[in-house]
Amino acid sequence: MNLFDLSGRVAIVTGGNGGIGYAIAEGLAQAGAAVAITGRNAAKGEAAAEQLRRAGARALFVESDVADKASNLRMVESVTTAFGDIAILVNNAGLHVANSADVMTSEQWDADMSVNLTGAFLCCQAVYPSMVRRGGGKIINIASVGAFLGQPFAPNYAASKGGVISLTKALAVEWAKDNVQVNAILPGLILTEMTGP
Repeated sequence: MNLFDLSGRVAIVTGGNGGIGYAIAEGLAQAGAAVAITGRNAAKGEAAAEQLRRAGARALFVESDVADKASNLRMVESVTTAFGDIAILVNNAGLHVANSADVMTSEQWDADMSVNLTGAFLCCQAVYPSMVRRGGGKIINIASVGAFLGQPFAPNYAASKGGVISLTKALAVEWAKDNVQVNAILPGLILTEMTGP
């Protein structure tokens, strides 16, 4: 039994070449969506897209840096050219540079912020015109329970994910008039390449 059907929908999953992102991309593809996965590692991304295609999905990989506005605009252009206007964006790309707060450098702080928070915002901004053209869309931001739970060696990560939650609320209110729904998911610790040993 199909719980829902995404046939004819176009989805983008940032950081979709592994871990949580790949699992989401796979689920969207199984529901019938055409899926574009993005990331900075071209070899890993192409392999992930090929795996989806072998399973029967319409899928492609687009090399992109979420923290770069121009890169996101090129990514959206590539996806819309290949598949059409975007119905779903999953902001999954994430980074955590661990260090204790007393010695964390501004570069380490900025690294998490640029990918986790600024990157999510820039991707939302990039897909928005495409979603408006098609009459609406769904944006799912991957935040974290780390936004609420105190954890050592993660002040940058916690702050960035707290920012994602606030960003989600702000965009949900502002873009509701355009039928663009913005929500967040807050996973706990999941064993992935980023969190593993």
